[in-house]
Amino acid sequence: MVCAIEIFEKPQLKDPILVEGLPGIGFVANISALHLIKELNAKLFARIVSASFQDISITADAGAARSPLNELYYVKRENCDHDLIIWYGNTQALTTFGQYELCGKVLDIVKDLGCHFVISIGGFKKKEVKQIPIVYCAATDKETIKTVLDLGTKLMVGHIFGLAGLLIGMGRLRDIVGFSLLVETQGMYPDSNAARYALTVLSKYLNLTVGFADIEKTADTTKRLLEDFGIIRKISEEKKNEEQQMRWFI
Repeated sequence: MVCAIEIFEKPQLKDPILVEGLPGIGFVANISALHLIKELNAKLFARIVSASFQDISITADAGAARSPLNELYYVKRENCDHDLIIWYGNTQALTTFGQYELCGKVLDIVKDLGCHFVISIGGFKKKEVKQIPIVYCAATDKETIKTVLDLGTKLMVGHIFGLAGLLIGMGRLRDIVGFSLLVETQGMYPDSNAARYALTVLSKYLNLTVGFADIEKTADTTKRLLEDFGIIRKISEEKKNEEQQMRWFI
């Protein structure tokens, strides 16, 4: 096995848009994706495991084992031009080859479902972040970047590492357009505030109604899941001003 995909259902979707939400700096994308799944009652239709994921499983009190994985969910939207596909998981791939393979496999799946537009989310690490963080953006083309800038974002100049950058880069090679949202975060812990602002911009673009009353609960859930897999250490175990060691970014 290199990258194995289990598809439970092949949904009939209306010009779907893919929203990526894998762990990264500040876990902004991870919180955002999980919150969307809960708020929109998204339905799971595919599961992905890869030899490039962490070599670990954890067991609960009942003895059931859980392993690193990625999942794809869909949301059918009435009176809207686009349905949604949400890419969620508890890990990115840990190698460059694994990242390219994983991204390529997901693009194969979503393009087969009629997807021609992708959105990635990530954190932009800063030492100091104001209560209202800046949301940066990058896109596959000038027309898309203009649209996203009109939502109140600022142009990202520099490198975008991990799936947040790779998705829009590989998408462009396959005639799939899209953009990336990168929110300022200190990156030391699951940042619910950064996720809130990512979702605010995303909601404007997608014409979504998303509540934020439970966003802290979503962040806590994300934190516990990632701690279980050792992706982040418990805050109580961290030394002051010590940054977590991560093998992938944004």
